[in-house]
Order: sequence, then C-alpha cells, then structure tokens
Amino acid sequence: MNIKTISDINVGMQASVTRIITEADIISFSEISGDKNPIHLDEEYAKNSRYKKRIAHGFISASLFSGLFGTKLPGEGCVYAAQSLRFKRAVYIDDEVTASITVEKIDLKAKKVFFTTVCKVKNKVVIKGDAEIFIP
Repeated sequence: MNIKTISDINVGMQASVTRIITEADIISFSEISGDKNPIHLDEEYAKNSRYKKRIAHGFISASLFSGLFGTKLPGEGCVYAAQSLRFKRAVYIDDEVTASITVEKIDLKAKKVFFTTVCKVKNKVVIKGDAEIFIP
C-alpha cells in the first residue's frame, strides 16, 4: 500500500502479516520486557499448568499490529493513540500467527483512523481488539 494522506484511507481497507512464533522470539521478548514468567520459559512448570506446555507472551503476537500500522496501513509516520486487546486463546511455540487490521472509521478532523485488530492461529481468534492511530 502506498498511503500518503488520511484521504487515501477508506473504511474496509485491510492489511495482514503472518509470522511463526519461535523459541528465539520468546527468549528475546522475555529479555526486552522483563517478563520471565515460567509459563513462557520453563517446560516443567508449564506441564503442570492449564496449558500443559509453554505459551508465548500475548504481546508478541499483539506487537504484529504495530508493524502493520507503521509499514503497511496507514504506514510511515503514523502513531498509536490507543489499543484494546482481548486474549482469547494461548499461542504456542511454532504457532503460525496471522495478524490483521481493518479500517472501521475515519475521523478527518482529528486525523485519526480506527481499526479492528485480530490475530488468528489455525483460523481461530487468539487476540481481538481495537486501535486508534494518529495520521501525520
């Protein structure tokens, strides 16, 4: 997409990205965020949890939205104003996550675009939310 101004954006426009969540992603994210919860890092601990194995940090998948906003839709120069998230299912190591954003509303006066945000694994919703993005 080649979005130049807010007038180039229309309700219903979409962008998506797919990424496999790896062991390295989880280790790196735990270092960056400081979240060293054993549910993410310790196989023995996770075996006794409700998930039965290690799960990825929810914000790893949610961070894919940021990449979509900054590079695809709306693109360069936009800035997050708000993001709501509902974590519906766990994401596991080696899951293929598809993050999608869809334009729901445009406020030309405030130079904001409102999106629905969804992450899916095997066509099941794992994260659902809404975002507000400032447009330059």
